[in-house]
Amino acid sequence: MSDQPRRGSRPDDALPPVEPPSAAFLIQLFVVPLTIVACGLFVVWGFYWLAQMGNDPESYVRALRRNNEGRWQVALNFANDLRGPGGSALKNDPALAAELSGILADEVASGRPAAGGQTAEQSRTLCGYLCRALGEFAVPEAADALVKRAGDESDPVTAQAAVEALAVLSSNLATAGRSFADPTAVADAVLKASRSETRPLRSAAGYALGVIGGQPASDRLRQLLEDGEADVRYNAAVGLARHGDAAAWDTLGEMLDEPDVVAAADDRRGQAERYRRAMVVVNALKGVGLLVDATGSAPPEPVARRIAALTKDAVPDVRNGALALQRRIERLAA
Repeated sequence: MSDQPRRGSRPDDALPPVEPPSAAFLIQLFVVPLTIVACGLFVVWGFYWLAQMGNDPESYVRALRRNNEGRWQVALNFANDLRGPGGSALKNDPALAAELSGILADEVASGRPAAGGQTAEQSRTLCGYLCRALGEFAVPEAADALVKRAGDESDPVTAQAAVEALAVLSSNLATAGRSFADPTAVADAVLKASRSETRPLRSAAGYALGVIGGQPASDRLRQLLEDGEADVRYNAAVGLARHGDAAAWDTLGEMLDEPDVVAAADDRRGQAERYRRAMVVVNALKGVGLLVDATGSAPPEPVARRIAALTKDAVPDVRNGALALQRRIERLAA
């Protein structure tokens, strides 16, 4: 090429004149790489710092009270630590639950979740993970903040996180031999969420009502069996099955009838749909098992036929679940 020095020519002939480096060049050469390196070190240090927080809950609280963009990551790590093997002491600390509730209340009161744009998105993410962390507790003090958020339809995303957290908290309290200080307030908040026009919130409420239980919850779950959205009906059916309510049989049969989706390995949407279908059917099999245990009788014949067909399903989790359930039903009949 004409720009390349010719063979035999002196190297200096191909070089441009030597000029003093400009300030812009120096910034690109030294300052920008230094900034990138510093940011990288900060990120590495940040993750190390977050990893060390599990042994010091006050560090979590201090970090969550700072007004910076990374607080959602702290809240996520806190939730994971509460769920982890070393979280038993943390999740039984009423004062810590109260601190976290205060941080959630302050964030909502700041107006950031409704500000719009990236700020609102970051704030809602933070609120969601704070709800998730509160749900991992096993003390009644964690409920009040979640009840308030679950009943706030102006922010359905945070309301959904709060409803899901109330379901987890309810299960944790039952395991610990405790209960909500005001179970009526909890039930009312979730019942209100179950009437939302937002499908994910309504679906989450259907699941939570099945965990919380009680007559008002059962009455509402039977109504949700007629919902126009499949996942709402499905959560309602599993919730009713959890409490031995035979009203769930038809919808459980609908869940078992979900057709398999054959998708290519590179078809992400198809693979996601196949995974969703497998989860629906596996949960239906679990729901049938709960009803069989609760009633002491075999499922209706149409449901039994669907279970038998699923013993040859292409998805191993579905096939194995159907085989195990069929053996239980056969033992019951014998």
